[in-house]
Amino acid sequence: MYRYDEFDAAFVRQRTEQFAHQVKRRLSGELTEEQFRPLRLMNGLYLQLHAYMLRVAVPYGTLNSTQMRKLAHIARTYDRGYGHFTTRQNIQYNWPKLKDVPAILEELASVEMHAIQTSGNCIRNVTTDQFAGAAADEIIDPRPVAEIIRQWSSLHPEFSYLPRKFKIAITGAPQDRAAVKFHDIGLMAATNDAGDVGWRVFVGGGLGRTPMVAKEISDYVPHEYLLPYLEAILRVYNMYGRRDNKYKARIKILVHETGIETIREQVEAEFAEIKEGVLKLPQGELTRITEYFAAPNFEPQTETKIDVAQFEATDSAYARFLKHNLHPHAKDGYVSVTISLKPIGGVPGDATDTQMEAVADLAEQYSFDELRVTHEQNLVLPHVAIKDVRAVYDALVANDLQEGNAGLISDIIACPGLDYCALANARSIPIAQAISEKFADREEEFGELKLKISGCINACGHHHVGHIGILGVEKKGTELYQITVGGDATENASVGTILGRGVVPEEVPNALEKLLDRYMAERTGPEESFLAAYRRLGDAPFKEALYG
Repeated sequence: MYRYDEFDAAFVRQRTEQFAHQVKRRLSGELTEEQFRPLRLMNGLYLQLHAYMLRVAVPYGTLNSTQMRKLAHIARTYDRGYGHFTTRQNIQYNWPKLKDVPAILEELASVEMHAIQTSGNCIRNVTTDQFAGAAADEIIDPRPVAEIIRQWSSLHPEFSYLPRKFKIAITGAPQDRAAVKFHDIGLMAATNDAGDVGWRVFVGGGLGRTPMVAKEISDYVPHEYLLPYLEAILRVYNMYGRRDNKYKARIKILVHETGIETIREQVEAEFAEIKEGVLKLPQGELTRITEYFAAPNFEPQTETKIDVAQFEATDSAYARFLKHNLHPHAKDGYVSVTISLKPIGGVPGDATDTQMEAVADLAEQYSFDELRVTHEQNLVLPHVAIKDVRAVYDALVANDLQEGNAGLISDIIACPGLDYCALANARSIPIAQAISEKFADREEEFGELKLKISGCINACGHHHVGHIGILGVEKKGTELYQITVGGDATENASVGTILGRGVVPEEVPNALEKLLDRYMAERTGPEESFLAAYRRLGDAPFKEALYG
């Protein structure tokens, strides 16, 4: 893991001291809420429906046990005993008191954490594959490059006030587990004809009221030229992105209205001017950062496989966990373990202080003191020896974290919705709870099924890219839920199609049952996923099932 250098430590300390003074002025009435707003947003503090919310950065989703224990301590001491893990691989606290926020930031700084660049019109926290540095299919660990991007983007004088917020995602594997094509800039590892590893660059993706799949702007950018190339993109966006209309201010609108060919020409012109300048990465610097992410000292293992079948009759819950929550590791005898934060009937993405401490203990004991936050609102122990999986599972059972549902229908992405968010039109959490309870006994029937719920058109729950997506809307004071099908956040990216009129809250689980029963009736066999069946069949059978 990356460790703060002197600049990082001084920078975070100074920002914490500055914000403490700003909070004091707000509490005294010297600053109005409107005057305070840009100051708090620069430090990750939002004003939600009922209280302030603090969003803490977890760069590229990587944490150690000390940091996780600090997050647990903050939840217990300054909040209501839990935190909410988000699709940006961050954690949110929904109930901090304004007077306590400076103390929280001091606590975070003591473990090399902060809340900077988690809000505002800046380059946000860079996200990546939750299995980075561990996955068997990985071309390269993307985290060193993500860290370099973090350092480049922090306090960048030209990009601290962009037309709109700006999000970057990066993956080092051919299978996209970071939704890179739905970010302002997406990066995928690639190799050239000589076998050198570089980056495919996508630009102009995003969700919200105008969902768009990013366009490829370059099929290969070498490591050493990545920062000047990204800077060129940001310069073009900063020059031509709209500031007169926030709904048309994202780079996806600029790319759509200008055309990718013109944008590419403009970027290449900027790139030509700066590519050999100070942003060109010397190999020595790349090597220095990469060394922070060196693989752990893996010991040779005698157990290299787990026979799931032997547990299906005697311990079905454990067999289910083994089947769905383990991911292949690059090192023989190891796996990555997903810890689901989606218990049946629970709030997706929430973890209590006690659970966070338990996960910290597991990371320290069984995963080389490392864990990850996923963009699907779960946690991951990236390096677990196969011989230790049972011990990990038993510890998860003791802390109500044993759900073996990763990738199944109850592994729901959901925004906080109208229970917390001032922007929401409808509730998300109760809908997610009702769905997981409805299908608790049928999940295995449906296989892989990505279900995502948003409480408003801003799409924080990524409903556009769910195999089934649910969008809460409000019509004449009534909460309704539109259902979309066919979304996909992988390398085969697609935006879901709205099937028709919205349904009332209590009918959402029954509506999904109609869709899923039709899928079961129409699929060619258990091997055909819901998404594959939809792509083969189209909208018609699902519309008919839903609306008759």
